[in-house]
Amino acid sequence: MSVPVAVMASGSGTNFQALLDAEAEDAAYRVALLVTDRECWAETRAEAHGKPVRRISFKDRPRDEVASEILEALRDSEAQAVFLAGFLRLVPEEVIQAFPRRILNVHPALLPAFGGQGMYGIRVHQAVLASGARVSGPTVHYVDEHYDEGAILAQWPVPVLPDDTAELLAERVLEVEHCLFPAAADGLARGIEAGSRPTFSWPGESGHHSTWQSMRKAFEILP
Repeated sequence: MSVPVAVMASGSGTNFQALLDAEAEDAAYRVALLVTDRECWAETRAEAHGKPVRRISFKDRPRDEVASEILEALRDSEAQAVFLAGFLRLVPEEVIQAFPRRILNVHPALLPAFGGQGMYGIRVHQAVLASGARVSGPTVHYVDEHYDEGAILAQWPVPVLPDDTAELLAERVLEVEHCLFPAAADGLARGIEAGSRPTFSWPGESGHHSTWQSMRKAFEILP
């Protein structure tokens, strides 16, 4: 039986779509709810897949009030884990405490570098290029009370090429995000099912072969 989960998003929802695609390929989780904090394309993706949406505004509201509404939505959906797919708000502490080691976020750089408040989207890739780093790539980490500081669960290196722009690097990192995040989500769900720590299925180790094609491409361009 698939583990019911909630996804939280604020933007285009491409990582949310990757989670939905992996769910369709028999991942161990089932998206039971999308939570957003604003009108966004992720909501359209959810509606196209028949997934319920709950929009919860953070603006000019007390934290405890927002936390209470989120917890109510998660409880109603029976979610056992939460995945942040481009969610731009700091998750209230009360929610984190209710889901210890069961909230995952994907960040488009190799944390602990290039993280923190305000570091999202193209800003991250601009900072990577400005630093002269030769390797970037996504990080999946547990969520705590601070931006991008939770324990790291999985990372995947993506080379920074000599002629990269922030946009080109972002596109290449995002391709790997779309593989790494569902893999980590699946691993956490399997751990919940088994009552143990997360386990992972990488290319060739599970039936999700089509999911891993772009990850294999990422391998091919590593130096």
